Amino acid sequence: METISRFKIPESVDIVSLLGEYDSNLKIIKKYFGVSVTVMDYELWIKGDEEKVKNVNGLLERMVKIVLKEGSVDTRDLLNSEERSSSKIEKVGIFPKTKGQQAYVEAIDENDIIFSIGPAGTGKTYLAVASAVESLRSGKVQRIVLTRPAVEAGEKLGFLPGDMIEKVDPYLRPLYDALFDMMSPERFNYYREKSIIEIAPLAYMRGRTLNNAFIILDEAQNTTHGQLKMFLTRMGFGSKVVVTGDITQVDLEEKNSSGLIEAEKILSGIKGVAFIYLDEEDVVRNPIVKRIIKAYENFEKS
Repeated sequence: METISRFKIPESVDIVSLLGEYDSNLKIIKKYFGVSVTVMDYELWIKGDEEKVKNVNGLLERMVKIVLKEGSVDTRDLLNSEERSSSKIEKVGIFPKTKGQQAYVEAIDENDIIFSIGPAGTGKTYLAVASAVESLRSGKVQRIVLTRPAVEAGEKLGFLPGDMIEKVDPYLRPLYDALFDMMSPERFNYYREKSIIEIAPLAYMRGRTLNNAFIILDEAQNTTHGQLKMFLTRMGFGSKVVVTGDITQVDLEEKNSSGLIEAEKILSGIKGVAFIYLDEEDVVRNPIVKRIIKAYENFEKS
């Protein structure tokens, strides 16, 4: 619900010190929260979503205290400080729990394209998303692009309600889940609105060049030769690509047509491309998951 609030600036506060030179602090607030702010002498009229307006008022109160104490305030530093204290990714950091996961994170740091292959529960997607968020926050990239193939993009999706985005949304939920574990809903929505974070089905990648981006392709075992080639060639300057998948869970009609399985043969040994293999020892879910994976491996070998 939209609302209007009036924030009274104490007369003892210098307006330029509070709002910044050329209203630089005010511009940051308006862009960050997506609200409109009108200056009326020593009063600010704030208009927007009720929760956002409330947050702006709280921020302004803290800014006033800082100006009275220190003489000036940098809104960017204040917002970054608050985000660090509230963001789950900053609280937990990127902590690999196994040797395989450690090698995975190091490979992400050291290479341009990383393939992470392993069973469910090994942290393939989670660590990739965590690394992407960290790269975004540290300024290494300007945006995050997350994508997955929708292997049932034909007949079965046609029976789901809504437009194409709504139809493929269920396929993208694991990516949402990982992000929600690392940032507040408000921060995520802000990034989505500004296209700083983009989550889309693989088909939407065609014809694009992605510069200064951290790009993740999840469930890559369900891509074809053509799809994976198309995806990898979207990479632009200043970007990093992580491809994750489980080659034991191919959902394509022709199991042997998986682009991920082919990529191992085509791209191994290329400088800047790394393949990381995780196994049941890297599973960080319920311990029984390790035993299930091992049992299936033994069965399939026999």
